[in-house]
Amino acid sequence: MALRKSASPVILPLVILILVVGSEAGRIAIYWGRNGNEGILSELIGEAAGGYTLSSSQDARDLATYLWNNFLGGKSSSRPLGNAVLDGIDFDIEGGTSQHWDELARSKKVYLTAAPQCPFPDAWVGGALKTGLFDYVWVQFYNNPPCQYASGDISNLKKAWKEWILSIPATKIFLGLPAAPDAAGSGFIPVADLTSTVLPAIKGSTKYGGVMLWSKYYDDQTG
Repeated sequence: MALRKSASPVILPLVILILVVGSEAGRIAIYWGRNGNEGILSELIGEAAGGYTLSSSQDARDLATYLWNNFLGGKSSSRPLGNAVLDGIDFDIEGGTSQHWDELARSKKVYLTAAPQCPFPDAWVGGALKTGLFDYVWVQFYNNPPCQYASGDISNLKKAWKEWILSIPATKIFLGLPAAPDAAGSGFIPVADLTSTVLPAIKGSTKYGGVMLWSKYYDDQTG
């Protein structure tokens, strides 16, 4: 779920993660991004990036309460999704500051996920990820040449994957990839290379959760 840019009450944009049970690849998580023809939730979907900040500990607590009452198990007269109750929050923070996200993570017990960039530690949520409160982490192994796949070479990706696996106390870690060549500036892995080379190299870890794809729009475009 994308978070609001300030502490003032606003309707939060959403990023829906669709979990699909796979076979040898574990699970596949697909970001439902802001594009047309993606179903009835399209008007609520968040942007791919933004500058999000929490100005204080109280700001983090206030945002946690807002999220709980408007999207999770709480009650509010302004719930954007009506009676629907989401089961968790995804920290897809790609700008702003790194302050107070750990305090937000501790505020309510729900499923917590995060989508950090593959350079370790992540510039924005690196501190929050060290709390051990995150259930799933979808590491974005794209748009970052030092830690992504490149023309058949998986050495950088494999090295970065190992660092994430050994350093983050998350239940499961997912390999985040572009769903199609046009979905990101770099880092797309052809299916043949993914199944024959990349997955065999990383899925031996007990923390391997599967693959996260950005995004549903591009996944639909390429079938």
